Amino acid sequence: MRGNIGDVQRMSADVARRIALGAQGFTDLRPSAATRRHLQRVLSRVQLLQIDSVNVAVRAHYMPLFSRLGAYEPTLLDEAAWTHSTRKPRMLVETWAHEASLVPVLDWPLFHSGAKKRGWWQNYQTILERSPQLVDDVLAAVKELGPIGAGTLEKALMGDKGRAKGPWWDWSEVKRICEVLFGVGILTTGTRRSFERLYDLTERVIPADVLAQKWTPETGARELVLRSAVALGVATEPDLRDYYRLDPRRSQAAVASLVEEGVLEPVAVDGWRGVGYRHVDARAPRRVAGRALLCPFDPLIWERARTERIFGFRYRIEIYVPEPRRVHGYYVFPFLLDGSLVARVDIKADRAAGVLRVQSAWAEEGVERPRVAAELAAELRHMADWLGLDDVLVVQKGDLAAELIAAVING
Repeated sequence: MRGNIGDVQRMSADVARRIALGAQGFTDLRPSAATRRHLQRVLSRVQLLQIDSVNVAVRAHYMPLFSRLGAYEPTLLDEAAWTHSTRKPRMLVETWAHEASLVPVLDWPLFHSGAKKRGWWQNYQTILERSPQLVDDVLAAVKELGPIGAGTLEKALMGDKGRAKGPWWDWSEVKRICEVLFGVGILTTGTRRSFERLYDLTERVIPADVLAQKWTPETGARELVLRSAVALGVATEPDLRDYYRLDPRRSQAAVASLVEEGVLEPVAVDGWRGVGYRHVDARAPRRVAGRALLCPFDPLIWERARTERIFGFRYRIEIYVPEPRRVHGYYVFPFLLDGSLVARVDIKADRAAGVLRVQSAWAEEGVERPRVAAELAAELRHMADWLGLDDVLVVQKGDLAAELIAAVING
């Protein structure tokens, strides 16, 4: 911190960066063996885990935990998200949050309070009016057969009539109904099988006392902005809004309310446009040490403008860019070292060959390249071990590739 400007406290960019990293859990020590308690600690920081279907390296919801905890058993997350028992109650549930995400069970009502901006599925709710009997049949079948996948459900309902296709992502009518019902909260994911979503009635997944909670759009937005502020540490209003994709007016009103209550403190961060907001409990660690590979959907970096503002690191996902036009690669992981983003690698888990392939490697300008290569090689080996792969293979592509190859060989 460096003095005040009127009622707004001045903050250096370095302090803002350290606050953000501390809020996201990058100053916590990695445990020797991660437990449910460690999972809860990470969730108390990041608040949610985004789900994505891309499985080039590892599915997106598993990676943020590895980035913060190191090697852990993926069943730790699977059990927390998709199973329930008296001894180990379900901790997480799927809903639309930032995007499709795993969120704490207790937070589920907030996402159906009216605080969020309109979801894509709301443009397709006419399907519920167009096919009321099929909707009733879907719900009755899920009640009888669930948790159940859309394909199995369609077969149970349609028999040999064939798949009634439509233009909406080539989904069947049954699949579209399931997704709309999922979006509005009538259905949710009971469990998953080989990443296939198995739908169930929300009332059988979410405890009754949680479902009974009622939030207005205003109070729901306040609670979600509060969680965004905890996860981000210091952020602009658009940052806070984007974390859960909130309605802009609801978010702005919630931020103003939290400032008035003294929960958020306005700050002027060097190099930022507009006002930032620091959560009163957010602290700036004296230093940030350690390393982590970050998947494209990690909450530290998923908002690309914020990533550039905080780290001076311009990052774009190039999955949908034609190969000849890609700059850094298909599925690129930034590399965090001692609180700075110092390199990026295009990673693929070649499970058939048993290797973690680094298809390109690039260093940021001005970094200590030998140390970056050595630390990156060590983290890549750690990731390969976690994924059950035997080796790391670096392709000679990118300005850090030669040094990374040597570090992998000599490591």
